[in-house]
Amino acid sequence: MALKTFVKISSVNNLSDARYCSGMQVNLMGFNLEENNKNYTSPEKFKEITSWLSGLEFVGEFELSHPERILTVIKDYPEIQYLQIGEEIHLKMLVNTGFGLILKKQIGNAEDLDEINKKAPFYKNYGVTLLLVAENQVIDGQMKEKIKILAEACQVLLGFGLSADTVVELVEETGVKGIEMEGGEEIKPGLKDFDELAEILEALEIED
Repeated sequence: MALKTFVKISSVNNLSDARYCSGMQVNLMGFNLEENNKNYTSPEKFKEITSWLSGLEFVGEFELSHPERILTVIKDYPEIQYLQIGEEIHLKMLVNTGFGLILKKQIGNAEDLDEINKKAPFYKNYGVTLLLVAENQVIDGQMKEKIKILAEACQVLLGFGLSADTVVELVEETGVKGIEMEGGEEIKPGLKDFDELAEILEALEIED
């Protein structure tokens, strides 16, 4: 079993998500490592979950933490290979740390992509992957074209506007590196409603 595009799953906080997504051969699995976040994963829980997994890499996800704090926290998670941050100003303090870097950018409209595109050479030069997210944003023709331009200039993960019916076509038309989807809460330990996440992953499966 393999997938037609690169896939990152974010905010994983339970073994059900982790084992399902690992079995579907996603590429990256993200864990929130900020203690005040509802999806926070402690070092103990991280080890408990990841000990069941193989064949993928792990991302430490941060929103606001200063790089010095990030590098202190990450010492308790030696299996982490990537850092995801939300503050662009922190990039330069992390580029030589040996971790892969993902910058999460919130999109409000298509014009936001014009401003982001101006910085694409920097992202490319420093090996930064852009993760584009948005609230209830539809990807129309204009948005699609701007994402395509950005994806030609640097690595992009698309984290919005995804559906099982259109995800394969969307990835092909925009040329993005891949997609990102978010894990969720278990209904109770071991029981979970995967629904949309599972539908999209199944749409991306390469048939034997």
